[in-house]
Amino acid sequence: MNLNAIDFSIIAIYFASVLAIGLLIARREKYKDKNHQINDSDYFLAGKSLGWIAIGSSLFASNISSTTLIGLSGAAYLTGVSISSYEWMASVVLIFFAIFFIPYYVGKNIFTMPQFLENRYDGRLRSYFSILTVVGNIFIDTAGTLYAGSLVVKFFFPEIEFWQSATLLAIIAGVYTAAGGLAAVVYTDIIQAVILMVGSFIITFLTFEQISNWSDFLNATPEKYFSVIQPRTDQVMPWTGLVFGVPVLGFYFWCTNQFIVQRVLGAKSIDHARWGSLFAGLLKLPVLFFMVYPGLMARNIFPDLSSPDLVFPTLVNELLPIGIKGLVLAGLMAAIMSSIDSTLHSASTLITMDFVKKYKPNMTPQQLTKSGRYITLGFMVISILWVPVVASFETLFQYLQSALAYLVPPVVSVFILGLFWRGTTSRGAFWGMIISHIFSLITFLAVKQNYIGIHFLEIAGILTLFSSFLIILLSLYDPQKITTQQSHFTWSLESVKELEKTLPNKSWWQDYRLHSVILLLLTVWLVIAHW
Repeated sequence: MNLNAIDFSIIAIYFASVLAIGLLIARREKYKDKNHQINDSDYFLAGKSLGWIAIGSSLFASNISSTTLIGLSGAAYLTGVSISSYEWMASVVLIFFAIFFIPYYVGKNIFTMPQFLENRYDGRLRSYFSILTVVGNIFIDTAGTLYAGSLVVKFFFPEIEFWQSATLLAIIAGVYTAAGGLAAVVYTDIIQAVILMVGSFIITFLTFEQISNWSDFLNATPEKYFSVIQPRTDQVMPWTGLVFGVPVLGFYFWCTNQFIVQRVLGAKSIDHARWGSLFAGLLKLPVLFFMVYPGLMARNIFPDLSSPDLVFPTLVNELLPIGIKGLVLAGLMAAIMSSIDSTLHSASTLITMDFVKKYKPNMTPQQLTKSGRYITLGFMVISILWVPVVASFETLFQYLQSALAYLVPPVVSVFILGLFWRGTTSRGAFWGMIISHIFSLITFLAVKQNYIGIHFLEIAGILTLFSSFLIILLSLYDPQKITTQQSHFTWSLESVKELEKTLPNKSWWQDYRLHSVILLLLTVWLVIAHW
C-alpha cells in the first residue's frame, strides 16, 4: 500500500503503452480488411510472419503469468525449490516438441490443435477436443490468471473488490486482443517479457540483500527445501510425481494447448518455430533463481504471512524503493495481461475456426474476424464470473495443476499415440478419450471423498497409462484402420525430411539439434546442482 505518484505513473504508462500497441496493430489489420487483403491467418496466426525471438518471448511471457510470479513464489515459500521442476521440465518437453511435433504442425499448415486431430483421426475428435480446450482455457487458465491479478490489486488497494479488478484486467486485455488478434498478443508479449525479466531480477537481488548472512539462511532452512528431488511421501512434489506426472502436464501445456502452440503455428517457417520453442526453453531455466528462490528466502524475511500467494506482492511492497516498485508491479501486471490475452485469443480461434467456419463455410475472412472479436469479448465476461471459484482453493498453483491432472492425460495419450503409432484408429482414439475422461471423473470424486489417497501428479501418470492402454486395446480390435491421408500425420524420418526440403540451407551453428543438445545439457546441470 506504499505506492508513490511515480509508481502510479509507471504503471499507467505501461497500461497505456500496451493498449496503444494493441490498437495500432488492430488499425493495421483494419486497413487490410478495407482493402480486402486480409485472410484468416492474419488475425488468428499473425499472417504466419513470426520470427523466433517473437515466438520464444511470447511463449515465455504467456506461460509465466499465473503459474510463476504468484504461484511459484508462493509454493516455494511452503515447500522449497522442488516446485521449480515444472520449469526445468518445460525445457525437456520443448526439445521433444521441436524435434517431433513442430514439422507436422507448421509444415502441414495447421490452424488449431483440434484440426491436427481431425487430420489424424476424424471430425468427432476435433469437436470434442476443441470444446475441452476452450473450457480449460476459460475456466482454468484465464480465470486463474484473473484471480492472480485481482489478488495483487487487492493487496495494494484493499478497498477494491476482487470482481472489480478482475473486470478491469479482463477488459484491457480483451479489448486489444479482440481488436488486433494474434499479432497484437505476440508483440505486446515481447514488451511484457522484457519488463517481466527486469522486474524479476530486481526483486531477486533486493530479496537476497535482505539475507544478512547466507550461512545463517542455509542453517535456518531445512535441507530438503534446496532439493528438486523429494521422497515418495512428499505432499507437493514426490519423485514419482516428478517422473510420471510433471512430463504429462508439461506435454499437454507446451505441445497441445492452443493458447501456447498458436504462437508456433504463426511462425514464418519450421526453423523459426523450432528456434523459438528452444529459446522459450532457455528462458525457463533462470526461473529457478529469479522467481523460486525469492519465495524460499521470504520464509526467513516474512515467516508469518497469512497466505503463500501473498509472498510476491509482499516482497514488492516491503522491499522495493519508489519507482522500482512501480516497475516491478508493472512487470507483474505484464505477466497477468500476457496470459489473459493469450487464452482469450486461443479460445476465440478455436470456436471460430472449429465451429463457426465449419458450419458456415461461406463466411468471408472479414466476417470470421468479426466473429472472433465478439467471441473474445464473450469469453472475457465468462472468465470474470468464474474468478470467485478459483479463490476458494488454498493456493493458485494447487488449483491450476490439480485441475489439469485429471483433464489432460487422455489428451496426451491421443496426441502421442497418434503421431508415433500408425495403428491408432479414429474410433479407438475417440472412445478411448471419452471413456478415459469418465474414469478421470470417477477418480476425482474418489479422491475428493478420501477413498483414494494418491498425489495428483501420480494420478496424472496413472491416468495417462490407463488411457494409452485403452486406446491401444480399442484400436487393435477396430477393423477400420487408418487411411493413407491419416498416415501423413504420423511420424517418420522420411516425411520429416520431405517437409524440410523447402527450408533454406543453414550454417552448423543454426542447427536446431545442436541447440537442443546445449539446452538439454544446461537442464541436466541445473538438476544435478539441486539434487
